[in-house]
Amino acid sequence: MSFFDKAKAAASQAAAKAKQSAQDVQHKVDLGSAYDDLGRATFELIESGELAHPKLDEPAAKVRELRRRMDGKAEPEAAPAESLEQPAPAEARAGDEPSAQE
Repeated sequence: MSFFDKAKAAASQAAAKAKQSAQDVQHKVDLGSAYDDLGRATFELIESGELAHPKLDEPAAKVRELRRRMDGKAEPEAAPAESLEQPAPAEARAGDEPSAQE
């Protein structure tokens, strides 16, 4: 096999790999689009009352909140109160550290 035949075969293999990679990327894009379509249809069914499931409650609430924010009807939610609480100083926590009198 001549050098040019080897180069031609290598180029052909590279082209086949590139084509397969492009197809893989396109399949991923199509899958993402299908999930998006499914999510939109599911949300519409939830909003119309035709579909209900506990696993859908939180994601649907998130979509509603994000839509309100985009429409300018709501301010971003504040952090939950428990995340704002400061831990008690070490000396105030019972049993954490031995006292100086021991």
